[in-house]
Amino acid sequence: MHLLETKVAHETTGWRIDFVGDDGEVVYIKVPDGHARSADEALEQAKALMVQLTAYGTRGGGRSINQYDAASNGNFNDDEPLLATFH
Repeated sequence: MHLLETKVAHETTGWRIDFVGDDGEVVYIKVPDGHARSADEALEQAKALMVQLTAYGTRGGGRSINQYDAASNGNFNDDEPLLATFH
């Protein structure tokens, strides 16, 4: 998914943050009112959750190695070996 747009809306039970991809796919996160007082706080909460979720699709569900790795979109160079690759 290549992020095209982020929408933040307040609903009756809290905030809804939509992450919209360029192919029309949407991932949304609901942040309860008690966890965010503003749209900016709700967006930061949603971003933090998305970073935590990305580990489930990589490295067998392991945690990110460092802050740079956590923010990566995973487009590693094909000609470079992955970390901890032994021959």
